[in-house]
This record gives sequence, structure tokens and C-alpha cells, in this order.
Amino acid sequence: MVGSPVDHSLSPVLHRAAYQALGLRGWTYERAEVRAGELTAYVSTRSRDWVGLSVTMPGKEEALALADEAGEEAELVGAANTLLRTEGGWRAENTDVVGLETALREAGAPIGVPALVVGSGATARSALVALGRLGATEVTLQVRARAREETLRLGSVLGMSLRVVTDGEGIGQEPRQGVLVSTVPPGGRTSALPDRDLSGVVALDVRYDPWPTAWATGLAARGAHVVDGLTMLLHQAARQVELMTGRAAPLEQMRRALEHRGRDT
Repeated sequence: MVGSPVDHSLSPVLHRAAYQALGLRGWTYERAEVRAGELTAYVSTRSRDWVGLSVTMPGKEEALALADEAGEEAELVGAANTLLRTEGGWRAENTDVVGLETALREAGAPIGVPALVVGSGATARSALVALGRLGATEVTLQVRARAREETLRLGSVLGMSLRVVTDGEGIGQEPRQGVLVSTVPPGGRTSALPDRDLSGVVALDVRYDPWPTAWATGLAARGAHVVDGLTMLLHQAARQVELMTGRAAPLEQMRRALEHRGRDT
């Protein structure tokens, strides 16, 4: 996998467990520090032995730009977290959408309720698509200063009513969101919290290390059911395994590997 930073990522735990369970001897999955603007050069030097790459921030938009073709979710979001080798070059896919959607469903997220998304970058756009599949039509974007134009356009494409608030303005009482998703990356800002009882609300923080985050702790104290990003990570990785190997992902073996992970992997 490539991105910056990547040392914290548990994706290798998941992919290696999958390859072992599938009997794919000789398959490897490593981390590589690839900074913004360096992805195209890095990919161009990969040998034909490479069947694919996982891409994390800040390279998701560059991954889509360099690809020769792209899947529906990647085109819609305008970013890709997966590159697949094809006969003609590279294909971009976005498995963050299915990872977010599945994680929210497993957490019991209510269907068709107003939602809040913290951030407006590539992962926030994946969250919008996932929330749209959960029936959300009213979404508040909470941003530090200004929402990205491409994220606002996506909301329009999805038929959503988007409301933008800044951290300084606060979230306010209305609309009463039933699903909250923070897409702030590791090391990012601490976001303002809704000042109300959050019983019945499902909140997903894409971060998982260190855990809990201040955002998660604050929401749990207000009664929300909060989940970390590990479930999202599991399901987006499972879809990557399927795309890269052409085989069904061994989900339970991957889940067990995550539960019993060692921090030195």
C-alpha cells in the first residue's frame, strides 16, 4: 500500500491474512511511503508482477487521474483507493464506499435520516455516496473553513440537500442527525460536537489508531453508539482482495487477524 503516512496502517494484516487463507503463496503486501505528487512516478516503475496497489491519503485523487480506466464509484467520488493492473494499464476503483456503507449497516445505522459528515475531502465524498445508499437526503458538512467544490457538486449529483457549517459556527440543534461520520485523517483536527443527547445516533470515525479519539469519546459521553474505522477498513480491504485476486474474500479469517493483530506487523 502507498500513501503518507502509512506506518500506522493495518491493511497489511488484513491482506496477508487473506492471501494465507486463500493459499496464495508468493503474494506479498507491503507499505511504501509515497507523498503527494509522487504516485504517478512510483506506479510507472512497478513491474508486471504487481497486480494492484492500495492507495491511502494523499494519493487517492492522483490514483484516479493516472488510471487508464475507472469503476463507477471511483468516477463518482473523484478518487480511488485501489489500482488494478489490466492488459491496457491501470484501473482505478474505490472500495471506501462499500467499506463505509457496510460498517454503518453493521452498526445499525438508521435508514433515511439526516446525517453529518466531518470533512469534505475524498473520504468525505465516499461517505456521501455511502450515506446516499442508506437513504440520506439531508447532510450537514462540518468543515474547518470552506467545503471543497467537488464535494458540493457530488451532493447535488446525489440529490442531497447539503448544509455547510464551520467548526467555529458549531453544529447546532437542527437538523437532528441520526448518523455521524468523521473523515478527519490521523493527526487531524479535533472537531466540534453536537450539544445534545445523542441516544440512538450511530457515529463512525474512520480513524482507529490511536483509539478512542476525542471526537469518539465526546460522542459516546452524549449517548451515541460510536464505532472506529476498523470495520470500514475490514470491508474495504475485503473488496480489494476480491478485485486483486478474483476470489471471494475470506472475511472471517481477515476479521480474526484484525482482532489478534500484533503492532509489529
